[in-house]
Amino acid sequence: MPTPHIEAKEGEIAESILLPGDPLRAKYIADNFLENPVQFNRVRNMLGYTGYYQGKRVSVMGTGMGMPSIGIYSYELIKFYGVKKLIRVGSAGSIQPDVKIKDIVIAQAASTNSNFSKQFKVRGVISAISDYKMLASAATRAEELKLSYHVGSIMSSDTFYDFEKGSWKKWSKMGVTCLEMEAYALFLTATSLQASALTICTISDSLITGESMDHQDRESALGQMIGLALDII
Repeated sequence: MPTPHIEAKEGEIAESILLPGDPLRAKYIADNFLENPVQFNRVRNMLGYTGYYQGKRVSVMGTGMGMPSIGIYSYELIKFYGVKKLIRVGSAGSIQPDVKIKDIVIAQAASTNSNFSKQFKVRGVISAISDYKMLASAATRAEELKLSYHVGSIMSSDTFYDFEKGSWKKWSKMGVTCLEMEAYALFLTATSLQASALTICTISDSLITGESMDHQDRESALGQMIGLALDII
């Protein structure tokens, strides 16, 4: 059934979905990786498509930036459209010296500076973790493909521009691999609704070295991440 944010009809969205933040990246994935893609959403220009990858029915849809936005879309996809497996694919900034530009990070867990978990009204702090079977499959496939990858914890931030200069160093000391803005909300939403979720990120820039990928490198590096996600979803 249509929701305030998704106009798809029943059955138009697959049980497995890739979730890039950028809706144009969703279109790129549909055009370049899926066979016979059909568009199911245009609301708010948050583009969504369903097609086939190596014979398996798969959907892809943009979520926008940040935890509130991915919280909306992941909730509606699971609750109203029956999605069972969700993989966020996106970029992240490295905060570890051994996590290099173009490397792939498969998120085992996510920390945050957000209050997203307060809605669940538990006494304490909820750990936001990925689905183990999806995590293990992604790591195994990355090994088979000989990709430069890391499995570890990431940090989902509510802010892109941080007025506390160098605050990322505190997260780095705690072993966090990289910074992004969505995984924590995706993991908690999926867990609360008995779905499976994973986040796979490509390192687009490094807070350690100040490096960043140019447009050409970004396309090739993101292609590896997208292929990995599609292989295991």
